[in-house]
Amino acid sequence: MMYFSLMKRIQKQAILKDLEKKIVLLVGPRQAGKTWLAKDLALAFKNSVYLNYDQILDREIINAQSWLPTTDLLILDELHKMENWKNYLKGVYDTKSQSMRILVTGSARLDIYDQLGDSLAGRYFRHRLLPLSLAELTQIPEVLALDRLISRSGFPEPYLAENEVEANRWRLQYINSILSTDVFEMDKIYNFKAMQLVFNLLRSRVGTPVSYQSLAEDVIVSPTTIKKYIQVLEALFVIFRVTPYSKNIARSLLKEPKLYFFDTGLVQGDDGAKLENLVAVSLLKHSYALTDYQAEETALHYLRTKDGMEVDFALTRQEKIESIIEVKLSDSTPSRALIHFHEKYQYPAIQLVKLVRHEHEKNGIKILDVTRFLSGLFL
Repeated sequence: MMYFSLMKRIQKQAILKDLEKKIVLLVGPRQAGKTWLAKDLALAFKNSVYLNYDQILDREIINAQSWLPTTDLLILDELHKMENWKNYLKGVYDTKSQSMRILVTGSARLDIYDQLGDSLAGRYFRHRLLPLSLAELTQIPEVLALDRLISRSGFPEPYLAENEVEANRWRLQYINSILSTDVFEMDKIYNFKAMQLVFNLLRSRVGTPVSYQSLAEDVIVSPTTIKKYIQVLEALFVIFRVTPYSKNIARSLLKEPKLYFFDTGLVQGDDGAKLENLVAVSLLKHSYALTDYQAEETALHYLRTKDGMEVDFALTRQEKIESIIEVKLSDSTPSRALIHFHEKYQYPAIQLVKLVRHEHEKNGIKILDVTRFLSGLFL
């Protein structure tokens, strides 16, 4: 099956290296390939053990810590569903044999615990496995197709499906798993129809600043409830937020984020919205990789003033803008907002164009082919 031939994820060697030093937390969206990668990593060890907390028999072994003493790689999948899992993991790590390595995987954002002064501090490395990107496909190497990534997303199974029908069948199952199971395991959601409506509304509002108040009025629930639903979808790696950059920019909006889907195939909108979502996922993956593997303090934002002048993305390093990026399907003329921010603040500016005749520079703004640019990102 072509899917398995692809899964030589380029993060494998970095994970193997980190396993020699600390616990590795491998996190990312459901079906992004974490379990496959974990089992592929296990091939490098003689006595690996894979245990999934969702399986009753495996859970008993986990609770009793009854794996064999010869185990050299212990893989614990979905461990975050265990009560007090961090203290449990700390105990396992602090008392393990010197020869045992520990890999923990999960489809919820285990990385949010970084901010809570948790008991695992100093004991782990985080690796975030996101859907395939043009940059990763270039390095594997494998089938490189921008239009396929836009329509099917970078999740391995739909990307490599035989046809669109098979990709859509995967997506229906993916949506059902998230809305019928995952959200309830993450938090108690009593109004399923409201949650489903929020999910569907977000699919049609990709790339626009999201107002909790406006969503609340559409769904007929409180803004607090809307915020909770969005936080649950974020925690499950279904959506991610891109916040406005405000430092040193007068009149900048300070609160309304833009929301994007990790699965670009979920976007309901025109081709421009779908392309923007793909660029957002790619830039986020690039930013995560710089943070996780090169210890660079990077982040993804967007620019917008109160009078509505907006640039799609701003990549920052140590809270300073490194480049601002506008995304277009075919327009090679620099946008008015891009020109404004470039001239006023001297930010390096790029306009990415899908249907570009030739790359060039105009008024200090680079007009680049979106495929070539995304293929050249760090990951």
